[in-house]
Amino acid sequence: MFKRTRNPGGTPRRVPPGPPRTATFRLLKHLAGDRLRLMSEAADTYGDAVRMAIGPKTLYFFNHPDPAKHVLADNAANYHKGIGLVQAKRALGDGLLTSEGQLWRKQRKIIQPAFQHKRIVSQAGIVAEEGAKLVDRLRARAGGEPIDITQEMTGLTLGVLGRTLLDADLGAFDAVGHSFEAVQDQAMFEMVTLSMVPMWVPLPKQLRFRAARRELQRVVDALVAHRDAAGGAIGDDVLSRLIVSTREEADPAVGEQRMRDELVTLLLAGHETTASTLSWSLHLLDRHPEVAERLRAEALEVLGDRLPQHEDIRKLVYTNQVISEAMRLYPPVWILPRLALEDDEIAGYHVPAGSDVVVCPYTMHRHPAFWDRPAEFDPDRFAPDATAGRPRYAYIPFGAGPRFCVGNSLGLMEAVFVLAMIARELTLTGVPGHRVEAEPMLSLRAKGGLPMTVHKAA
Repeated sequence: MFKRTRNPGGTPRRVPPGPPRTATFRLLKHLAGDRLRLMSEAADTYGDAVRMAIGPKTLYFFNHPDPAKHVLADNAANYHKGIGLVQAKRALGDGLLTSEGQLWRKQRKIIQPAFQHKRIVSQAGIVAEEGAKLVDRLRARAGGEPIDITQEMTGLTLGVLGRTLLDADLGAFDAVGHSFEAVQDQAMFEMVTLSMVPMWVPLPKQLRFRAARRELQRVVDALVAHRDAAGGAIGDDVLSRLIVSTREEADPAVGEQRMRDELVTLLLAGHETTASTLSWSLHLLDRHPEVAERLRAEALEVLGDRLPQHEDIRKLVYTNQVISEAMRLYPPVWILPRLALEDDEIAGYHVPAGSDVVVCPYTMHRHPAFWDRPAEFDPDRFAPDATAGRPRYAYIPFGAGPRFCVGNSLGLMEAVFVLAMIARELTLTGVPGHRVEAEPMLSLRAKGGLPMTVHKAA
């Protein structure tokens, strides 16, 4: 089942099983067009440890909680961001998602206070207000033509992000959502081509990306200029913290570029993951009306007709379960690529320095050893009395270890509030004949959008 190589002392080293090198073309094809199939078939065929030669890269894929814990937490210092995110740096710059080492630690230290518990509690009212605006928009479309629910969730999450983290109204920038889509497309193009296509080549995708990058930098510059015009008031939001850190840089140009990179990354990661989670949750509720009815009953019992408050999060028990199960099946962070800095041993297998190591929440969340009926949607698997004994790293929708998603608490509050507010008033149904397909980009989104029809709840 596995090969052996020899170390300098002559002792055999175990090498994980995997497809032969003759399969390289097929693997590259799947990497470009069907990444979920690539990872799922590898796990199904070869097990919890797989070695794949993909072009010039050798990828070590581990699909078990123990190696995940080792790579993401216990020995995290040996692993930098890997395939995909390294190449995405050309698109995203040196933001928190792609930076490493001392720069990453500095950026995390700057941003972390904006996500402290007491500040998240203070933002609950804003999240509820934005959720109410969304419900009003959806209610106005009840009984009408289908709408793309992904776009609606993107508008919601950008509104929340702007008010809670930037103290700004992002609604004034209509093109920002489309710009992020172009940036995501370019980041994935960088991954599948291993950054071997020069940025200046005038491919339509790259032209769209360059225009999108200019637009996003214009948005960032406008946000900073607006703050300066308002007297430069410094608060506890992320924008304020980044402005202060920029002023402390020895080279102002370097500081300004890093602030742009950080804000573009924050805007992209901050809205995309929650919008994706809400979209998949609504899709799953449509497929399981009995779950939707139970969710609606809880929302009416806990909230009545008022806006949710922070203390309602722990009372909306079933709503939390639905969100958790949606993120199990469709984790917003679907893959966690790393690059080994030094030789390591993972699950008894030798991993040489310079190897690309991958943990895939999408496949691990469907691992039959840890999940009964893994392909089925069952929120009760997250009931308080049902999670005992499950390995901690069998479920990692926000990553794990030092690079655990900094915005998870805000994102969860937003998802729970909004799903409960929609469920108590409205029913969303999919368009007959429309094929819903997961598209693994920087987050796991619905390919081509998610058209749904809005109806008032009976």
